[in-house]
Amino acid sequence: MSQALYRKHRPKKLTEVVGQEHITTALDNALKSGKIAHAYLFTGPRGTGKTSVARILAHEVNQLPYSDESTHLDIIEIDAASNRRIDEIRDLRDKVHISPTSAKYKVYIIDEVHMLTREAFNALLKTLEEPPAHVIFILATTEVHKLPETIISRTQRFSFKPGGRESVVQHLATIARTEGIDIDEAGLKLLAEHGDGSFRDSVGLLDQAGSLGGKLGLDEVQRLLGLAPHDLLQQLLESVQGTDVQGLLALLAAIRGAGVQSATIARQVGTMLRQQLVDGGLQLSSADTLSLLRNLLDIASSSQPDRLLDLCLLDVVLAHAPIDSASVAPPMLQPPAPPPQAVLTPRIPDTAPVTLEVARPVAGGEFVTVVWPAILDDVKKSHSTLYSLLRMGLPSVEDDTLTIAFRFPFHQKQLQQAKNQQKLAETIAKHHAAGYKITVVLSPDLVGPMPAADQDQDEPEPTTAQNSELNTISNIFGGGELLES
Repeated sequence: MSQALYRKHRPKKLTEVVGQEHITTALDNALKSGKIAHAYLFTGPRGTGKTSVARILAHEVNQLPYSDESTHLDIIEIDAASNRRIDEIRDLRDKVHISPTSAKYKVYIIDEVHMLTREAFNALLKTLEEPPAHVIFILATTEVHKLPETIISRTQRFSFKPGGRESVVQHLATIARTEGIDIDEAGLKLLAEHGDGSFRDSVGLLDQAGSLGGKLGLDEVQRLLGLAPHDLLQQLLESVQGTDVQGLLALLAAIRGAGVQSATIARQVGTMLRQQLVDGGLQLSSADTLSLLRNLLDIASSSQPDRLLDLCLLDVVLAHAPIDSASVAPPMLQPPAPPPQAVLTPRIPDTAPVTLEVARPVAGGEFVTVVWPAILDDVKKSHSTLYSLLRMGLPSVEDDTLTIAFRFPFHQKQLQQAKNQQKLAETIAKHHAAGYKITVVLSPDLVGPMPAADQDQDEPEPTTAQNSELNTISNIFGGGELLES
């Protein structure tokens, strides 16, 4: 059985450790001067070299050769995840007073030390306060915030940092040359990016790529990692930034057809949006971008990631799609003779309308034409997600009831959330438009969203093709309900 590359190329000396020069230099100077602390604390993300440096230090202080196969009775490694109880630490405390068998120091390496119980920490603290002269503790953790301050204060702390992309790429290139793996720079950069700052994870991905054989480029690495090609993602983002509904759906189908999961698509689109924010190349508004970035975070944990991703992206597209002239505010000031129930009958019988009480009414026409745009402007400044939601709704007033109608169940359910209801009620009261019962209903017959407060009211009428695109979305999503995780 061949040895995994991350084990085969694990550093054996401090000088071989990559990307942590600020730590290895300090430890090397301490070894040369003989100023050895009785307890060290190594913190930082996984795969950055904490355990490797701990093992090297344990051998260096005892002037012992180090290799993966080497074991020594005076170097004891403890996995706190499986030895977290007070009994194990009491056993350690009893044994630390026993002198080393042959080395100068008895070194205890406690990995994932944050997993210890409170009682175990208390027992360890007593040993750290008055350790025997022949004992050195090296504690390692990825979650230093879970350690008691009393433990941290009795150690010499070193913070490991995630590997920079250039450092990781150079490290991978060195290993690739040694192992005879033919991979170009673009492939190495993608492996380093996907490794997320972890040297161990990045080397593990290189090991996996090497098993493919042949010359490896960007396309091969993308397929290995299950990523969407960059050109397709760029086209997808262009569709989102425009009003190309048909193109958006077609691209999503093509990317998924290549075996890319919706959670991966969401992560890649989020990365591209953030990069555009840095480069200043965004075509979307800041509010739309922030709202989309937040929504993309929910895809991975959703029980229906495909459908939720569709809705997140279509929300942005529909927000910029032309609106049917019948849905613009002025015609709504003259409600038709039939009762409101004939127009805004809830589509889902078992979903009762949600009502909120606020205090003094304003005339219906004044509310729709003056107060509602002001409310949207106010919400847009501090709650971009709620703003994106409200702009998809159509308000109407009948007696003392403000009805907000949505075309899709997804939007209706979002406004039924307590936090969104509360914020809307507070904003309405702030604009002295109180006294209404707020009702949220589903109206599948709606053609488009209410114009935003800053949107030109004199838009041209949509073309037949544009109306067709919006009707396509209604056919796909109008009758379904999103079940969120």
